[in-house]
Formats: sequence, structure tokens, C-alpha cells
Amino acid sequence: MYYPNDTLRDYQQEMKLRLFEEWEFHRNVMVQMPTGTGKTHLLAAIVREFLRGSGSRVWIVAHRRELVDQIEETVSRHGMSKEDGRVRVMSIQWLSRNRKDMYEEPDLIVIDEAHHALAETYRILWEKYPEARKLGMTATPCRLNGKGFTDLFDSLITSWTVAEFIGQGWLSSFDYVSIRANSKEQRLIDSLKKRGADGDYQVKEMNEVLNRETSIGRLYESVERYAHGKKGIVYAVSIAHARRIAACYSAHGLESVAIDSRTPASERKELVDDFRRGKVKVLVNVDIFSEGFDCPDVEFVQLARPTLSLAKYLQQVGRGLRRSANKESCMLIDNVGLYRIFGLPARNHDWAAMFEGRMIGNALSRARTEGGLYLPALSLTDSGGQEEEVWEIVMTHDRLLEAIRNREEAEEGKESQAALKSYPDRRSSLWGLKRGNKITVSPRYLQVFDIQGNRVAVRLKDGQAGVVSASGEPEVILGYCRRLRVVSASGEPEVILGYCRRLKFLKEELLAVTDNAGTVSYMDMKTGRTYREKPVVFSYGGVELLRVGETFHSRTKKAYASMNGLHKDSICFYEYYLKIPDYRVPKSCKLVDSVWSTVFDVFACLLAGDDEEVYWCCGRLADRSIVVMDGAGRYYHVEKGKRKRYIATNLPRPGEQDFDTAVKKLKEEAGQRAEETNRQKRRNEEAKRRKRLEEIRDALPYRMGMKWGLKLGERIIVPPKYRKILPPVGVYCAFEESACRWGVMALDGKVMVEACYQKVDIENNGTVHLTIIPGKVKTVKL
Repeated sequence: MYYPNDTLRDYQQEMKLRLFEEWEFHRNVMVQMPTGTGKTHLLAAIVREFLRGSGSRVWIVAHRRELVDQIEETVSRHGMSKEDGRVRVMSIQWLSRNRKDMYEEPDLIVIDEAHHALAETYRILWEKYPEARKLGMTATPCRLNGKGFTDLFDSLITSWTVAEFIGQGWLSSFDYVSIRANSKEQRLIDSLKKRGADGDYQVKEMNEVLNRETSIGRLYESVERYAHGKKGIVYAVSIAHARRIAACYSAHGLESVAIDSRTPASERKELVDDFRRGKVKVLVNVDIFSEGFDCPDVEFVQLARPTLSLAKYLQQVGRGLRRSANKESCMLIDNVGLYRIFGLPARNHDWAAMFEGRMIGNALSRARTEGGLYLPALSLTDSGGQEEEVWEIVMTHDRLLEAIRNREEAEEGKESQAALKSYPDRRSSLWGLKRGNKITVSPRYLQVFDIQGNRVAVRLKDGQAGVVSASGEPEVILGYCRRLRVVSASGEPEVILGYCRRLKFLKEELLAVTDNAGTVSYMDMKTGRTYREKPVVFSYGGVELLRVGETFHSRTKKAYASMNGLHKDSICFYEYYLKIPDYRVPKSCKLVDSVWSTVFDVFACLLAGDDEEVYWCCGRLADRSIVVMDGAGRYYHVEKGKRKRYIATNLPRPGEQDFDTAVKKLKEEAGQRAEETNRQKRRNEEAKRRKRLEEIRDALPYRMGMKWGLKLGERIIVPPKYRKILPPVGVYCAFEESACRWGVMALDGKVMVEACYQKVDIENNGTVHLTIIPGKVKTVKL
């Protein structure tokens, strides 16, 4: 049961409500909220409410010991002390060592910083406690290796974006300074080639390249110029790098300390307390304060550690985005050029795609300036008016806030693109719908279950549940949870669900329907068909299938179910049709080629862009087009990029051509098209090759050891493998493969004349004179 909590902010209250609603459908849920927005406070409120309900024991698992004390303190402020025994906070390392001594089983396991949950040490939580609910909390549901989290969590709930939190005043605005793209520091970072076990830059190589006096001097210069008098955090490459930075800053009068994994816990706590009191101005660390560190008055963050990890980048800059009473904005000093890889911290990210493993959480996971907040860098000049060689101001907090406001205003001005939302009427206790500030449906619903795009799952005044459009028109009619009829989506009634407890939209146009008995069924909104088990959507080149249990179902108007036990990898997509192995081919199905095996080569197929039905493939023609038969015995010719064309039927009318006649004609036409296609392909390939040869006309022979090859400048065209190569004549040259065995090759290495002649002479017009034996010469034209 859900209880409102007045101590939570509005967005935290919303996330809490969405989580408990999601738990009605899924046991394992991940929650994404940006760094600095109060995930730990939300976590504690969720735990307290869970214990009010059916739960009796909760485990909270962190990935580092330092985070355990912090979480325990927050939980205790919500009235749950560790002496209570119902809530236990522990590190995953401690749990791995002591699990055998723990006899109680949790009802809920909360994983803090859940982007680490893919590590093997966390697997035991799922293997040993499968009945416990799982809640993962993270700011960055992504991994550098691109692996998703769907093996562990059933769904992801995302909060507002960083830009929205800044715009609403819950996160600090920021100024952003970076090294220039053509600076010496950027070239040093671009030279890093080695990778560690996690796929990120290798620490040893980074330390060798960046832990130098000149580089550390430039780090100090940037802090002195852009963050003078401010307190902040520096992210270093290695322990040695961190200590060297702290020593340099302190030598210049900027009180700094280095903290790393070797710093004793008591000393670390004392140094952090000194930082909070202002006695220490700069904390230089190595991956210690990337997660869980809470100090709102951090005034600058300096990035001195290159990374390919989006998660690490956002966790680091996020340390400076917490709001504080005396902090107008945070200065982000990027000495390693990370914004050119990941964009600014206020950029939007497709967390759902990363959660599902469809997008990698690294530099390759995005277009650099698309899909998020982006402004060109400001031009920075010194007092003499000359352009600064090292740094550039990428963003100021004033411009950032202006950009966020402008974007919000632009979105409000596009009512048709604004998100559809529900709103309550306090007087009638009914709910209506609105898009931006425009009301699309006046209050008329007892309850709004869920919203997806232009569809809304609601409970009507008469108690029935249904799906309506943004304008309030019914879209499905299922009387008392059974299907009555499905019609067009042009405003005519399409769905109404009978007395159901709950409706929830799922991805891929699926609807979860819970009846009063608690039984969940699933409706395909594309077809109106319902299933007892939750379908899994498989997409093959734009053609979709639903797997329900051991069977695949089509999303066509006419239903189709595959053979039971069919493996997903046996289904193949061929440019414009999907091949589904199925030996249940009708006896009336005729074949293009009678020698085909009906078991192995005749199959069911779905046509791209055709949602009518699943067809039976009768064979493929020479030009890769196919002939198919529908359920009524009608045959069609299907080509890529074209609609299917009727050609014959099993029961032709008088004067209508039969199947054999139609196919014979199709074979002739397809053969001609295929032959012409192959000729054109060969012509294109030859033209490309000629162009490549012209580009390398200046290639020259070179020698390596006892062998000769060809190269153009420093680019090797033909590796050294011949006994001798003579200077090219045009785009050809003579080569000696073994003693007195000469041949001719093109400059790209393609042998034109085999090496079996005593001598070769090439003319500029491509004529070649081949000496077989002295006095006997053969002439050929290349």
C-alpha cells in the first residue's frame, strides 16, 4: 500500500508512487535519478513504507564500506535504527564473506549504486533469494561494456533530466571550462591507446602520459584562473598523480590533500571533515568520491582523469551539482576534454536503451551534439585580445539557465509535441487529461492508471476500465475482460475493458490487464489479441513477432502461431521478408521449383510493411524476389521495396492464367533482371577499381630485406613478397616471383599475367610483350 510522505520533495514523491505501482507488475525494479537529487532519502522513505506494509526485513547493499555508514545515518533519520533488526545495511564484500552465517531471508533487497550489480558478487542476491523483491538505485544505468541490466531487473523507472532539475532549482547551475581541441593536453589524451580490463583507459599508461610536472602545472593554472578562492574536488589518474597534484597545489598556497584507497578510514574521515569546515580547500582523490560523497558546498570540480565511461563522467561532475545556500553555481574545469566525448552534464541520455543493452554507456553511444542541450563554446580572449591557446569557456551558468528556459518555452509552444498528463479535479475527485497547458479531456475518470504516448488507461465513471485516446475517445472494447470487437482507430470505439483492477502500458504496444482475482493477462494493442503469458517482442528488420511461452505469434490482422518450441535464431530476415520454419505447409501450396523440399525450403513468411497475414513462401526467383500464397490459396509475386502483386490462384476463373503459366513467365523476367543486375554490379566494381588504381598511380617499389613490395608514401599497397618489382608503367608493373619467372600485376596487387615468362615489357597503352624463350615473344593487351 502507498502512503504519502510530506518530508519528500514532489519529484521524490512521484518516483515513490511510480515504484510501488511498478511493483504490482514486476518484482525487480531499477530507479534512475541524477546525482545530487536525494536517492538515499528516497531509498529510506521506500524502505519505511515497505515495512509498514507486508515486508518484515530489508537489506540495503552498497558496493563500498564508506557508503554503509552514510546510508545507515540517513535511514536512522527516517526512524529506522540498525538496533531495530528489520533493516540491515551492509557492503557487498561483507555479505559475500558472511552470508552463510545469516539465517534470516529478506523480503526486500535494495542495491545502492546499482550500476555495479552486474558484477559476479551481486549474482548471489538473485540466486539465493529469488523471492525477495529487488530495488536498484543509480544515477547512471549503463555499463562501459554495453551489457544491459534486464537479466537482473524487469523494468526501469527514470526521473527528470539534469536540465529539468537545474531549471526547477533542485540542482545547481554550472560554468564549464575545457581545454581546447587543438591543445597539447588534448593531443596527449588522444595518444592514449591502451585499455584496461573494464574497457576504460589503462591507468598505467594514463599515469605515464599525464603525471608530469608540466601537465600538473597546467592543472593548477586552470584552478587559479577559474576557481580562485573556491573549494573543490579534483579527480586524478592514480595515487601517485593525486599526491603530486596535492603537493603542487599546497606549494602554491592552496591547501590540498590527497585521498585514495590506501588512506586509513579514520584519517579519511578527518580530512573530509576538514574539507567541509573549509580548513582544507581541495580534495584530490582517485575514484573515492565518484559515488555517495555528499558535500553540497563543493564550488568546483576538476576533471584530471580521462575516461571512456559515461557513468564515471556523470558521477564525477555530479559531485558539484548539489545545491547549497551560498553557491550560485559550480565551476566545472575539464582538463581532459570529456565534454567533447559525452556532451555537457545537462545533456539528455537514453537511459532505457542503455538499461536494455541497446546502447553502450561510453563515447560511442551517442551523436556528439544531437538529442540534448548544446551550445557552441564562447570565444575566450586575454587582456591583450589574443585568443587563449589552452582553455575555452564552453558554458556559463547564465547561458545555461537561459538555454533551459528557452527550451522549456519552445516545448510549451509545441502543444502537439508536449507529453500527455493527467490532472485531478479536487471538487469532483475525478481526473482529466491535458497536454502542456491545454486541457484535452475535462475531468471524467475515476482513476488514471497509466499514460503512454496518446493512449491513456483509465477507470470510467461506471467502474469499467478502458483505454482512451488523448481526446477521450475509447480505443478498445473488451466487455467484462473479454474481447468484443476491434475497429479502426479513427475515433470509433476500439477498446473497453470490463471490471478490472488495473491496467498498465508496457513497451512495444502491449497492455497488462489485472482482473479482480489478481490474474494478469496481456493484450497486443496492435491486434487486440490477449495472452495469458507476458509476450516478448522480437523485431527482425522492422517485422515483429511475439513470443509467448514456446510459441511465436504474428502481429498481423489474421492470427498466426508458429510451431511449438521454435528457437528465435531459426527465424531469419531477408531484406524484405521474415522466414519462419514451419512444416505445416498446406497441401494445396504449389512450388516455384518442384524439386524443393516442402520440409526444409517451404516456410511461413511475414512481409515487411504488410500487416494482413502470414504467407506461405513457394520459392525464390533468380532476382531474389519470392512467390507467396495466402490462406485463401491466392499467389503473389513480392519484390523488395514493392507491394505484393497478385499472379494466380489455386482455383482460376475461366480465362485466368494458372500458377504454372504465371511462374514460368516470372522466371524468365527474373532471370533477365538478375543477369542485368550482375552485369551492372561487375561494371560498378570495375569502375571503382579503376578509380582506386588512378589514386595510387604514384606508388613505387620498395625493398624490405630480400623482398620487394609497393607503397605510396608511407602507405603500403603491396606487402614485400616478390623477388623483384620494376617501376610501374601506367597502372601496371612487372614483378619477378622467382628467378627468371616474370609476370604483370596492377598497382593494387592484382596479378594480371602469371609469373612464367623470362622477360616482360609494358607499354604505356597497356600492351605487354611476354618473352617465353629468347626469340619467342607473346603480345597481350591488358
